[in-house]
Amino acid sequence: MDRLFANGTVNAAQSGQGSDQGSGKAPALFLFHSLLSDRASFDAIVPQLAQSFRVIVPELPGFGASRAVGGGLAAVADRMAEAVREAASGAETIVLGNGYGGFVALQMAVRHPAIATRLILADCGAAFSEPGREAFRNMAAASKAKGLAAITDVAMRRLFAPEFQAQHPDLMRDRREAFLKTDPEVIQAACAQLAELDLRGELARVKVPVLVLVGEHDEATPPPMSRELAASLPNARLKILAGCAHVPQLQSPEMFLDAIGDFLPQPSAIT
Repeated sequence: MDRLFANGTVNAAQSGQGSDQGSGKAPALFLFHSLLSDRASFDAIVPQLAQSFRVIVPELPGFGASRAVGGGLAAVADRMAEAVREAASGAETIVLGNGYGGFVALQMAVRHPAIATRLILADCGAAFSEPGREAFRNMAAASKAKGLAAITDVAMRRLFAPEFQAQHPDLMRDRREAFLKTDPEVIQAACAQLAELDLRGELARVKVPVLVLVGEHDEATPPPMSRELAASLPNARLKILAGCAHVPQLQSPEMFLDAIGDFLPQPSAIT
């Protein structure tokens, strides 16, 4: 069931406990998708999570039916904070972000420290290395000059290891089609923002418990970024997911669910 939040600017799917009323006692669990994917990357884990939580999966600004926002990643984070407050309806709030969604979630937590009671940051970090920044600049330039088709192979390689791609041709066909539907200007702006991002000096503001996850073979946001992030946050723990790349919840949903299971609150049954 889709609903609009933040003055009709953010489109989100809701499922699980209390989703028909838009409120309830179950904690609200938000899932923020990556830059090179879409909210369907969570489809394999939503059914199980919806048994205990009200699961809200938004399309980030500029994706799908959600309106784009100017002003950089900070403006994206502010827009999502508005949507999270409205959608949570006062319930306990957990935000899980993957890739770009993790950067949005982290920026949101820096700018709005009370927005969530827990964070799960999968395959992101506080700042990229210079080679990582240059990769974003190159992707933005290539997509602007030649269109998204010119960077599709690069995008897929950043999401999945070559061996996984070869073993899952149907999934890769679906992921390519989803990527090519993305607004090129949104991709280019996000690449430029990530190339300049450095939140390391602001991490002390994030006081809530944080679970930092990273795929062992993630080339887009390599494990050293997650190690640095977990070590710099006041209250964080790190888990490395064996055999996974940038979107572990899609590549190995059972492993991903197991990794976050003991970090998520155990909600009481709704009466």
